[in-house]
Amino acid sequence: PAALPTVIELGLTPTIYSLEHIHALEAAARAVRPARPAPSVNPIAAPAIAVHLKVDTGMHRVGCRPEDALALAQAILASPHLALEGVSTHLAVADNVEDPYTAAQLSIFEGVLDDLAAHGIDPGIVHTANSAGAIGHPAARRTMVRVGISAYGLDPDLRFHASGHGVALRPALSLTSEVSHVQQLPAGSRLSYGLIYELVKESRIATVPIGYADGVPRRLSSVGGEVLIRGRRHPIAGRVTMDQILVDVGDLPVERGDEVVLIGRQGEETLGAWDWAVRLDTIAYEITCAISGRVPRRYKTTT
Repeated sequence: PAALPTVIELGLTPTIYSLEHIHALEAAARAVRPARPAPSVNPIAAPAIAVHLKVDTGMHRVGCRPEDALALAQAILASPHLALEGVSTHLAVADNVEDPYTAAQLSIFEGVLDDLAAHGIDPGIVHTANSAGAIGHPAARRTMVRVGISAYGLDPDLRFHASGHGVALRPALSLTSEVSHVQQLPAGSRLSYGLIYELVKESRIATVPIGYADGVPRRLSSVGGEVLIRGRRHPIAGRVTMDQILVDVGDLPVERGDEVVLIGRQGEETLGAWDWAVRLDTIAYEITCAISGRVPRRYKTTT
């Protein structure tokens, strides 16, 4: 509730799912005049705040019970300060295309929409599909989809292509650094914290200024993590430290300033967020979300 005046001032559209939300938003609306009319698919009086009603059909994270949706929608419509712009739910297992639970959720949600229609209520924007729902469940697309991981050009689950439900996505995110230091070390040298990585032969070791404070998991080096330098794969040598990693390039040439690709393409080689995720027994979502605010963002447009 304390954040609602800011929501109104910024012209944001809140998702609500309880009478407590409705009353708190009404109180905030009385205290703060909206900076601009809220956008909507339905005509809304200028002072009204557009809201979306969320229904819990089985994710059990947030949302109202399906049997409470009608009463909440009616309360929104009865409020002089609020307007119903949309109704939504969230799918729990859409990344597993074969699981019948998604169809059951959509059926429950369809029942809510039917109940609203029977009482003359236009739900406005109807949305149920996350990335997995949008790709693997056409019935979930409705009037809007909420793509997340697929906006990065990444599949929500590696099983999608195996099950024949994948689409041709092109990864849009790359994570790069550069070589900051190069040294030649003899066989038997042990590297980084814990000295767990030992050189079996004389090798060039490149230092790269990126580490777990930037989103490179500390454990990546112990599960075969690699980087790309000059178009070739090279192992991370020893433990990832807070803001530096070491890379064993063997007897190959490397110079300070060389680009180092942790996620992305270099030459004919590619390292993806899912490559990290598989090695770390996690998902690409966690990898992309973990890239910290320390890392500068550069945005490119392509045709």
